Amino acid sequence: MPMETIYEASISSPLGRITVRTSDQGIREVALGDRIASRERESDYVKLNGQKSSGARWARQAARELEEYAAGRRTEFSVPLDVNGTAFQKKVWRALLTIPYGETRSYGEIARQVGNPKAARAVGMANHHNPVAIVVPCHRVIASDGSLGGYAGGLQKKSQILQMEKSHS
Repeated sequence: MPMETIYEASISSPLGRITVRTSDQGIREVALGDRIASRERESDYVKLNGQKSSGARWARQAARELEEYAAGRRTEFSVPLDVNGTAFQKKVWRALLTIPYGETRSYGEIARQVGNPKAARAVGMANHHNPVAIVVPCHRVIASDGSLGGYAGGLQKKSQILQMEKSHS
């Protein structure tokens, strides 16, 4: 099987370093800080350096949109997603995209939205495995008692992102 080329771009923002990886179909991964994972072990990572492929264009556009988001000038993303996950995870991630900027929903509300009201913990696990944090806003999902719940990037980062969104909405 031939290796796929994955493009990578990083930005500095008020939220810290944000790295995005894209394929020729769209965003594969977004990571905060140094948390970039090696999920694409069979891939060839390339820095943008003037590349003109669709993957490189997606990476540049995603980086630009993430900069705008971090500056409070963007509330939605337009770069297509190219994520891998189970059918349930993808269903949860689609539901997360319906949470308006600056608002939150509980794990239980998302479980009900995806048609499985007893799956609040499974929603939490799907959030944990979300490879495109911020773009698919898993940070907007909180516990039913109003506490933050969990966040793969750390609760301090989740709180910071939610505060930023509230201050710009």
